[in-house]
Amino acid sequence: MADKKSVLLYYHAGSMNHGCEAIVNGTMNMLMEDGRVITPVTIVTNKAEEDRHYSLGELESEGKCRLIDELHMEKHFFSHVMYYIYRKVTKDYESFLRFRYKKVLKLLDKSTDKPVAVSIGGDNYCYPEMISDLMLTNDVFQHKGLDTVLMGCSIEPEFMAKDKKLVEDLKSYKKVIARESITYNALLKAGLANDQVILASDPAFRLEKVELPLPKGFKEGQTVGLNVSPMVQGKESVPGITMDNYRELIKHIINDTDYQVALIPHVVWASNDDREPLNVLYNEFKDTGRVVIINDGSASELKGFISKCAVFVGARTHSTIAAYSSCVPTLVLGYSVKSRGIATDIFGSYDNYVIPVQDLKKAGDLVDAFDWINDRRDDIKSHLEQVMPGYIDNAKKNIEFMNL
Repeated sequence: MADKKSVLLYYHAGSMNHGCEAIVNGTMNMLMEDGRVITPVTIVTNKAEEDRHYSLGELESEGKCRLIDELHMEKHFFSHVMYYIYRKVTKDYESFLRFRYKKVLKLLDKSTDKPVAVSIGGDNYCYPEMISDLMLTNDVFQHKGLDTVLMGCSIEPEFMAKDKKLVEDLKSYKKVIARESITYNALLKAGLANDQVILASDPAFRLEKVELPLPKGFKEGQTVGLNVSPMVQGKESVPGITMDNYRELIKHIINDTDYQVALIPHVVWASNDDREPLNVLYNEFKDTGRVVIINDGSASELKGFISKCAVFVGARTHSTIAAYSSCVPTLVLGYSVKSRGIATDIFGSYDNYVIPVQDLKKAGDLVDAFDWINDRRDDIKSHLEQVMPGYIDNAKKNIEFMNL
């Protein structure tokens, strides 16, 4: 067995995004199973306080990880002014990122150890506004002499086709791990080497569920789980069409089926809180006695609720990963390559399994898509039961960086 390695996980946005929590939690599970990692694993986080409120706090208390906060430039006025002037004069664009990661960089300076630095941001490269900082952060850690790995990524193929700097950045990672085949094939087409690129299921597929008592009105195997997010609302092509579609879907479920409805949040940041649109829906339909809303919980607890659903309709990618990995027939309201790619790898095509929010044009579109899934529920469930064990096991390839 190779010598044990130390690992630094970075670009973790915080556990109030339970998709981010699920990625870190699933990765930690694999690292602990592998046995070649030096503990504690260092996790650089946007907000350690919220991580400690959920499952990562348990891992920290067990000595398996240590949580290190990023510094937030906007909270340090004088530093912000000084760094802004310095960057303006010197054109040292990495300086803002060195400030952001100041705590962990100081630790690296004091140590002779060189951990593998793993960017676990998953779909961060999907967002054009984030790409510059992602590239600069990669440079910062490489300039410290660290090998960097990009884990669980989804990247729009057209971004790579248009942006040479992005491709050069991707080529500089020791390993790039794509979580679905659309991104994987685009990485190879962009010129990354075959031995640099790995195709592996999202680490969140390894997340274990925690089963809590079901609330009154949530009937196991007879409930449709619904998730909607402000983010997906922001991608719609017709203003208000997302909520109109969810209203029509709930009416359809209540009037035309025997199902109950469970509204399940998966991100609860103040600036991007699934509970806001879900509470609107709950208040509109609570008097029917057929709709319940699930409170916030850890990623594992939310997965426990999702696993009890007969069908799931989700906008947050990792809410749908919780459903897929629990073999729950799932309709994804998507907006990017990640949802299309994951569904394609599971079913052979994303047609009918993913409806892009940009394609919602009339209020009944989601009803039609739901009916297609529901009519084939037994067949879809059987397919998931067949393919999921291998698909989940494939996530172990995410820690092939341990062989660096």
